[in-house]
Amino acid sequence: MRFTVTGEQRKNDFLRTVILLFLGYILLHWVSNGAMYFLNMTLTYDSVVGYYLGNPDEFSEPRSYEGMLEVAHFHLFAMGILLITLVHLMLFAPLSDRAKQAGIWLPFLFAVGNEGAGWLVRFAAPEFAYLKIVTFLGLELSLLWVMGVTLWSLATNRRGGYRVRTSSGEA
Repeated sequence: MRFTVTGEQRKNDFLRTVILLFLGYILLHWVSNGAMYFLNMTLTYDSVVGYYLGNPDEFSEPRSYEGMLEVAHFHLFAMGILLITLVHLMLFAPLSDRAKQAGIWLPFLFAVGNEGAGWLVRFAAPEFAYLKIVTFLGLELSLLWVMGVTLWSLATNRRGGYRVRTSSGEA
């Protein structure tokens, strides 16, 4: 990350390639995340409730505590690493502080909300299915925005974010 702070990614083709490949890899993750969601549910209340609470018409059982815990254990760690890396790259794009705050907070909030909403549907109340739908869409859109901003900054060789101070002022 030192290279993004100093602006070296603008001069180093290898580093730009690594960042570009990382964004491509994360785009594949983004697509597979959506595919996995739609493999099990749709954006309707009934499908979300049926997935977590079971559906007698489809002979599906409610999600088990153990199964949900295993998924949460992996998701919380993996999404945390993904988000800290992706959001860190976005910080060096030429955006306003307000846009950067949104780029930091929204993906993290939607990721935690998306994971938590399933637990709430299963163990609190089926009405939390609406929260699951909103947080899934919010996570997907906020990740796409952060990836897009990072790609735009990389493609246009524009840099914002941190400034390096020298003895004569800002560099």
